Amino acid sequence: MVSKYDDIMRALHAGTYAPVYILCGEEPYYINRVFEFIAAHALDDMSREFDQQILYGRDLQGADIAPVISAARGFAMMGGRKVIIVREAQTVKKWDALAAYLDNLMPQTVLVICYNGKPDKRQGVWKKAAEHKQVVWLQSDKIRDYEVAKWITAYIAEYNQSQTSGNKSPVKIDPRVAPILAEYIGNDLTAVIGALTKLIDGRPEGVNVIDTALVERNIGISKDYNSIELQNALIHGDVVKANRITQYFAGSKDHPMIREMAPLFSFFSNLLMYHYMPDKSQANVAKELGINPYFVRDYATAAQRYPAGKTFLIMGYLRDTDARLKGINNPSAKDTDLWKELIFKIMH
Repeated sequence: MVSKYDDIMRALHAGTYAPVYILCGEEPYYINRVFEFIAAHALDDMSREFDQQILYGRDLQGADIAPVISAARGFAMMGGRKVIIVREAQTVKKWDALAAYLDNLMPQTVLVICYNGKPDKRQGVWKKAAEHKQVVWLQSDKIRDYEVAKWITAYIAEYNQSQTSGNKSPVKIDPRVAPILAEYIGNDLTAVIGALTKLIDGRPEGVNVIDTALVERNIGISKDYNSIELQNALIHGDVVKANRITQYFAGSKDHPMIREMAPLFSFFSNLLMYHYMPDKSQANVAKELGINPYFVRDYATAAQRYPAGKTFLIMGYLRDTDARLKGINNPSAKDTDLWKELIFKIMH
């Protein structure tokens, strides 16, 4: 039965365990969270020594799941629950034994299969597992790039909630930080969490705000030369600042133009939507555009500088520049030249 991550974790925290978990997908973060919780909490310390096994698909003889199923069918040595976890199960080739096991599950066994990738549900065993009422199926897909900033904010809120018992002051995050981290790290949640952990742990004593200065000091992302600052320069008509940032981008291998343009395309796409919103209240704009309410004022300011017609033209400039970056109608122009031309067209 296909389930949502939050529902799975809610059940686990309540002490409810399913006979089989199929944890699959291209985003390992949620897969790891579920299997790590089961490994840590399904058994007490003594039982874990005798009745928990963690196996790897690559180590199974003949790439056959049969030995795992044999272990799952066995009784717990301590007389209670038994936990069998298979990691890297995507390397397994023979799944007939699992298909047979689904017809006669052992109620005292918790079988966890961690599959990095997407099993083909057209195959009998996976179709059977996905539809089985006693099988919990988690499809852990990569989140989209535009969702990362919101995910970061939610993660900080979850972190604060987890720290309440320790009487620690909550960590606040400057609204400008989440988009910067999202842009430079991307949608690899493990890498995002690594950066956030570094920022949280790297705060000076008494500092409870993750701001752009902390990001620059601990992560190495410049607080002055990034897409958010470029966006601000365009919003406020600061030609000198915009050109200084894009000149920095053009001279750095860490700031490919095609990547730095993506946030601009997103911003002006949203600005075009903003122009045609009948309700421009902060709450409604934030909801409709899926942004932090903090940034609504940026759209209000930008709308005065860039009317709807001009915004539509800017979208065309961005698309044209993107095409030229990919070699269309552009035999030789360098990033420096393309940036200068794009900034001039946007701001004049």
